[in-house]
Amino acid sequence: MSDPQTDVPSAPLFGSRSIAEVMTSSAAALGVPGFDNHLGLLPTQRVCVVLADGLGRNLLKQKASHTPFLRSVAAAGQGNIPVWIDSAFPSTTAASLASLGTGLPAGQHGMVGYDVLDPAQDKVVNLLGNWDAGVDPQHWQPCPTVFEWVAAELDVITVSLPQFGNSPMTQAALRGSRFAGGTTLHARTAAAAEAMSGSPRCLMYFYVNELDKAGHRYGSQSERWEHQLEELDFTIKRLAATLPAGTTIVVTGDHGMLDVPESQRIDYSADASLVSGVRHTAGEPRMVHLYLEPDTNETHREALIAAWRQRFGERIWAFTREQAVNAGLFGAVRPEVAPRIGDVMIAARDTLALYDTRRVRPASLEVVGQHGSLTKAEREIPLLCFTATGKRS
Repeated sequence: MSDPQTDVPSAPLFGSRSIAEVMTSSAAALGVPGFDNHLGLLPTQRVCVVLADGLGRNLLKQKASHTPFLRSVAAAGQGNIPVWIDSAFPSTTAASLASLGTGLPAGQHGMVGYDVLDPAQDKVVNLLGNWDAGVDPQHWQPCPTVFEWVAAELDVITVSLPQFGNSPMTQAALRGSRFAGGTTLHARTAAAAEAMSGSPRCLMYFYVNELDKAGHRYGSQSERWEHQLEELDFTIKRLAATLPAGTTIVVTGDHGMLDVPESQRIDYSADASLVSGVRHTAGEPRMVHLYLEPDTNETHREALIAAWRQRFGERIWAFTREQAVNAGLFGAVRPEVAPRIGDVMIAARDTLALYDTRRVRPASLEVVGQHGSLTKAEREIPLLCFTATGKRS
């Protein structure tokens, strides 16, 4: 999983079997020139990509009894298509959705965490639901999306919650489609069927967030999470029955999740040695970015990493920005993106969550289900592919 000399985890499988290949492979299967079909999807006229936020491969296997439809799809097989792929790094929604939308790793699209440093403002900015007013989404993420590339060739549709129709995250990572909204899963499936019914050639993105919300609040081992998994299973079954016959449905997630007990949600800012010389902290509780003061030298950075290793031992990976980039964790990194990455990065290896309570709300420590790091539970996401049967008579 990691190189013992540098203590850096292995990189996501960008360019072969990661979330960055889902939309590009779908475009290739639809016959759009210029895209590689790395995932081996069969030629088709319509594709619906279902992104279930928080659906990890391990959890789907553990909870198979709650997903009879998806279980039957998996049992039927899917040729040479892989059954799982890697999320982006970090294994968080902003990074993975941007990789899905652009077909690129985070080092290219620049969405390198939940919240990260904006060097231009010298402040930490959020890249998901609380977008900073001083950040232009299309300047922060200037790479064309797959939707923008294919829009001249076919119909492109996003089905999601109404509030995401023109959100900054959508503008940054998923721009270029026409939008169909629905507040409930039932409303979204109805909107999807209606939107696709008149499209002879179509790429659709269908977003489900309910599972992730339940996991964060109650944990992925809770009855609430299992209920939402059952709702997801029924939603996908309904899509298969109501989308036009022959539509290729691709089901995946953006990250997995594991539950962190309250005793292991730790305020690292209470230990002065762990924040010595640190100007800003950011990231996820399981994938921390530490940005050092400008005058901090290499000796101090090494001492900081040593302090983290002394405190947490093998419970964490601790590495530098350069080590992360050289290991390919972010893929190829544009020069403009590099300063957004922490000088030092701390990734959790076991059930541990790390907080700087000087800057996060107390409610953040109540989150049960967590993600962001590079454990199998967080980075491996399912890939299920099957064909819609169409509306029943």
